[in-house]
Parts: sequence; C-alpha cells; structure tokens
Amino acid sequence: MTGPRSVLVVGASLAGLSAVRALREEGHEGAITVVGEERHLPYDRPPLSKQFLTGGLDAEALALGDAEEYQDLGADWLLGVRATRLDPAARTVALSDGRELRADAIVIATGATARTLPGAQGLAGVHTLRTLDDAEALRAELTTGRPAVAVVGAGFVGAEVASSARAMGLDVTVIEAAETPLERALGREMGLVCASLHADHGVRLLCGVGVAALEGTGRVTGVRLADGRLVPADVVVVGVGARPATDWLDGSGLRIDDGVVCDAGCATDVPAVVAVGDVASCLDLFTGGHARVEHWTSATEQPRTAARTLLTGVSAPPPAAAPYFWSDQYRSRIQFAGHVRPGDVPQVEEGELDSRRFTAVYRREGRPVAVLAVDQARVFARLRRTLTPAVVALPRPA
Repeated sequence: MTGPRSVLVVGASLAGLSAVRALREEGHEGAITVVGEERHLPYDRPPLSKQFLTGGLDAEALALGDAEEYQDLGADWLLGVRATRLDPAARTVALSDGRELRADAIVIATGATARTLPGAQGLAGVHTLRTLDDAEALRAELTTGRPAVAVVGAGFVGAEVASSARAMGLDVTVIEAAETPLERALGREMGLVCASLHADHGVRLLCGVGVAALEGTGRVTGVRLADGRLVPADVVVVGVGARPATDWLDGSGLRIDDGVVCDAGCATDVPAVVAVGDVASCLDLFTGGHARVEHWTSATEQPRTAARTLLTGVSAPPPAAAPYFWSDQYRSRIQFAGHVRPGDVPQVEEGELDSRRFTAVYRREGRPVAVLAVDQARVFARLRRTLTPAVVALPRPA
C-alpha cells in the first residue's frame, strides 16, 4: 500500500463523506476516522431551506448514503464531538471530550458557521440556517400559527427561506443592507432581475438599509432598521453569510485567510494536510486567485482532488470546470457557473429578462467568464461548457 496508512477526516458533512468515498475509490485501504461535531451522519444541506422547511422532505430523506455504503467504506465515525486543536508536526487532533487522535494524513473539512447579529443570542424566535438542527427548529416555528417572518439578508439562503415561507402562506419581509441583492455574485443588472422574484410573489424587499437592533424581551417582536423603521416579526431568520470554521486551527501553523489556504490541489503548506469544502480557500484556476467556494459541487469535487494529492504526495490537478451552483426560489431554478467581477458585461443569449426565463453570458475582454440561467437548464449546460480557466499552473501557496 502506498501513501498514508491512516487518514483522519475532521468534519462529517458532505465534504467529509466525499473525502472518505474518494480515498477508497483512489485505492486507500488503510484506516479512516471521521470526526463530526454534529450528532448526525452526513446529510444533504440544500433542501434544508427548501423542501425540508416546507415539510416536503423529512430528516431521513436527507441522508447521504445508507447503512450498506457506510459498512463498505469501513470508516470509524466519531460524532457529537468537536476538534479543538491540530498539531500538524505530530499529526494529532485534540477533541472536546479529551481524546487525542493521530493519523498519517489529515483532511480538514470543518465547513463554515453561520454569522449572526448582535443581540440575537438568547432571543427566542431568531434563527440561522446552517444545520439540520437549525432547520428543525425553524420549521417548528414556521408551522406554529401564522407568524410574520423577517429575513435579514437577501443572498441565496435568505432568498430560499423567504420563498419557502411564502409558499407556506406566511407574510414575509426581506431586509438587505446592499442597494442591490446578489450584486457581488451576479452583478448589478442580473442581481436586480433575480431579486425581482420576491416582488413577483408578494414578498416585501427592503434594500439599502441595515439592521440597528432586534426588538423584544425574551422573544423577538421585530427588526429595527438603521433608518428608524420597525419591521414587526414573530420569527427572524438571519442569512448574512458564514465564516469558515477555523478557530480550532489557531496555533497550528497553517495559513488562514478567510479559510485554510491551499493550492489548486487542496494541499496546505504543511505536508500530508489538505482542506476541502467550505473551509478551504483554494487557488481557483478560473480567476488565478484564492477563493472559498461554498457550493454543493465543490464539496463533492474537491475531495477527489484532495484524495489524489494525499495518496500520491503530489498536488493533483483539479477538474477544468468552472465553479457552479444553483438556487431554487419561487418555483424557479437559478443556475450559475463561473465568476463575476465589476465590469463584466452580461448579455442575454436565450429568452427574455421580463419573463424571468433566460440565459445570459458574462464576458470580460471578449472572453466568456460566467453563465447565468433562470429556468433554462439545457441552454445553461451548453453555454457552461464554453467557460475556460484563466490560468493553468498549479503553484503551491507561498
């Protein structure tokens, strides 16, 4: 057997499970141990803000893999315990229950944690949505009576929660600090088009105003805006992004910069330590810079690259495919691939913006760099293939 004899995967989400699968597929026959802070085996997160929230799916339907697959994978799963410290020189990870694990190689897959608002702690009715436990708590509140819902943040998770709550017949207000929702991801023009789905379905969208405070004693009663207005709310969902779960890596010597800094092969600057998923800031061949991509496809594709890197000892090339994500909102599917920078110009190739059914290609100096589609999956798939990397080299982090 070549490569490490034992591998420790820290993080039991999709990225962690994908790492276990990839290691076995690439021929690793040695021991694999997986540590997960949550008490659940890996589950699918995208439905949490959609079908699970509305009651269309139960927790069992979210499971990734079944008992037969887990037996075949032959990994040891340590759930409900948190990693607290990494010693890369000794290849050990300390756990919150006092144990210390050692392995020849380590996969960091601890993901990200939801950001919240000042004053939210201990105030009933205020939720973030990152985990199955989060979704279960939020669903219980949304299905009790007919609460007024305020969603803080009009990003993709916030928009999906708003869509789900509206589908349940609830009164929904979305609050966004930026003048244009989704501008950073889609640019101003297309951000406005996608944000218009809220108004199309009777959701109130307030843009260009921040949150000054959450109102209520013991339980939230509303959101006080920075301009003095009050948005009454029985339930507040905070969707203002996430931060990489890297606190446990303090003092490890790993380079941290909005995530664990890696090369394109998911290798850190410490031998036999790789990072994957939401916690990894990898060199992106499509931009030439480092990026932390919080998408389902990255959590499945990066582990294959990381497994090859670990087992061969040489940084493996990633797939030559542009970063991709999708979002289901108000019965529409939004698909996006690539990266958008200020100045990139979108041009509609198929459909019409007013119909909310179209495909647009973004170009930079004449080169296609991104594709956006709303309810045009076939056209999107064809145009997505036209995107090519900006760089081909695989330098390791300095």
